[in-house]
This record gives sequence, structure tokens and C-alpha cells, in this order.
Amino acid sequence: MPDGIAVAVRAVRAGTPILYPTDTLWGLGVRPTDSSAVRRLYAAKRRPEGMPVSVAFSSYEEAEPFVRMTPGARSLLRRTLPGPYTFLLPASARARRRWVPSVLGETGTVGIRIPDHPTARALLARTGPLTTTSANRHGEPPCRSVRDGRRIFGSEVGAYLSGAPSPSGRPSTIVVLTGNRPTVLRRS
Repeated sequence: MPDGIAVAVRAVRAGTPILYPTDTLWGLGVRPTDSSAVRRLYAAKRRPEGMPVSVAFSSYEEAEPFVRMTPGARSLLRRTLPGPYTFLLPASARARRRWVPSVLGETGTVGIRIPDHPTARALLARTGPLTTTSANRHGEPPCRSVRDGRRIFGSEVGAYLSGAPSPSGRPSTIVVLTGNRPTVLRRS
């Protein structure tokens, strides 16, 4: 698998979207700091640019500087990540300065994930944070395999990274952590 990861890392550095496995769905990733790559991602998905995308990290420690957390939120993230969750948190000043505005929500929030998938985590350890949005055209079902991804995206995606186990096929549970208590926005 290291050869596949190396190819994906080169594609990320070149600013092209990649398809990669997570514990939930196949994801599309680019660096959240690269505005032209983020535009390519939105174009590949046919997604309106006003819709934010989540960001995946290799570890809790990598994610922490990009969000503001209460002690309760910090404890919840440490107990549940890595895992099939997306947590919506207020973006830190660092995230607001460095990331492309369309990655963040209009309210200055960011969705963060730490996938419980060995290939995804190995990739993220080499690339740093990457967007993680389901691999599909906007409004259509997510792809179920690398072969499906190639059929949908073709050359719009610069690398197709496979890795066992296959994603579960269920989206992540989305938990909002911007108020006084966690609110589940979507259950997987």
C-alpha cells in the first residue's frame, strides 16, 4: 500500500482531488489551504461552493489547533475519535486564516473527522489535513468502490487510493458542538 499512498500524496501536492477510503464512505480530498484544489473538488462533485466540507486529520493532536473546544467537547472527542463521527465546532483563528473560506461554514464552523481507517490515517499522516466529503456528484448516492469512483470522476480525480477494510457505506454521525450541549444533526 505505500506505493498507492505515495501516488496519492503526489496528487495532493499537485492540487488535484484524490479518492480515498475512510471508515464510513469513500472520500474526496484536497488540502483545505489550496484554493484552486478546493475549486477543483467542488467542480468534480458539481457541488455549490457555499456548502462547506469537512476536514479529516490523522490524530486528535493534529486537529486541536484548528478548532475551539470547551472542556466537555474536548473530552467527547477524545472518547469517540477516531471513529465514524463528524464534529461541527467553531473554527479557530488559525483555521480561519489558513483555510479556504468555502471549507468553513457561514457561521465559522468546521466539521472535523479522524477516520478509523488505517489507509486514511496513513495518508493523512503524510499529507496533513485533507477535506473529507463523500465521493459522489452533488445529490447523488456515494460511490461504493474505487471502480465506481473512476467511472464517476475519471480524470477529475488525480489518484484513486484503495485500502482494506472497505468503507461501511454509512455516512458519519454529525454532532454539533457549538452550543451548551451536543446536538446530533445526523445519525449513521
